[in-house]
Amino acid sequence: MPISETFNPEKINQHIVNWLKEYATNAKVNGFVIGISGGIDSALTSTLCAQTGLPTLCVEMPIHQHQSHVNRAVEHITQLKNRFPNVSDIRTDLTPVFDAFSNQVEQNDDRKTLDITLANTRARLRMTTLYYHAGIRGLLVAGTGNKVEDFGVGFYTKYGDGGVDVSPIADLVKSEVKALAKFLQVPDSILVAKPSDGLYENDLSDEDQIGASYDELEWAMQQVELGKTADEFSGREADVYKIYKRLNTINQHKMNPIPVCVIPKELK
Repeated sequence: MPISETFNPEKINQHIVNWLKEYATNAKVNGFVIGISGGIDSALTSTLCAQTGLPTLCVEMPIHQHQSHVNRAVEHITQLKNRFPNVSDIRTDLTPVFDAFSNQVEQNDDRKTLDITLANTRARLRMTTLYYHAGIRGLLVAGTGNKVEDFGVGFYTKYGDGGVDVSPIADLVKSEVKALAKFLQVPDSILVAKPSDGLYENDLSDEDQIGASYDELEWAMQQVELGKTADEFSGREADVYKIYKRLNTINQHKMNPIPVCVIPKELK
């Protein structure tokens, strides 16, 4: 979707960087750790964290990773380290951990359900790894989710990539993420790459999984915010609207606080 005329990447960049630095200072932590996937969201998030001047650790966590993702991640980390002396990196190969886990748990004859469950397992292993690196260094785990993923369709793993300490880009839709990433000189290979969560060995794109592009999802999100209903659209627009509403509905458990069963006082 077209960027708003009032979108100011320079001021937005400075606002996020100041917010990150102030939050880390108040929390009395040393800096940030970010999982680097080779995608635009993690590239932008790590660049924002690097600008704080605080220690910023970029972590690669391959699990049977597609080579194109690895190449883009390495390119970004190399560029970031050359630009910012406070950036370091580490590679934690989780492939043997994932394989060992997979061999110890029961399998499911429903291939689709099994694939989704194992994809979520990958995300949760990565979350655990990020918190390990954060714990021994006194760092915050910086989330890489954007607004459409986090608050629109819930396209993330609960207690996986959804398990973070701070979310610096969660109020930016994907088109704004792209614009800010371009402003901050994220490598072109990442800017033009098809969005993918990297959780499937066959390199499924986000659009393949969702059934709609981020531009389409942004449009649907906007229509819902405007109070539009499904019967106001036809053709592809109607399909996209329904995809958005279905995912937004079934993924509310990710977006809302965990429900607590409150015990009446007279029973305690």
